[in-house]
Amino acid sequence: MYPLVVDYRTRIRAFIDRIKVDPALIVRTNSLSTQLWGELDHLMQVLTREMATSAEDGPQLVFVLKVLPGAAPPPT
Repeated sequence: MYPLVVDYRTRIRAFIDRIKVDPALIVRTNSLSTQLWGELDHLMQVLTREMATSAEDGPQLVFVLKVLPGAAPPPT
């Protein structure tokens, strides 16, 4: 998620925090990306909902998404 605003970090953090509350998803972040694991249909529903929520809050957003169906999360 790339909010095209000065205060981009706050909006990114809010997006990630909303996704993290879903117990059916594994969410891992690092300095370059946020990685999500879960059942594909459910994951896409959550992303769709949260992308819409973010779009209501901000002027303009860019989302970049890569989908790797069947990929297991790396060990912690």
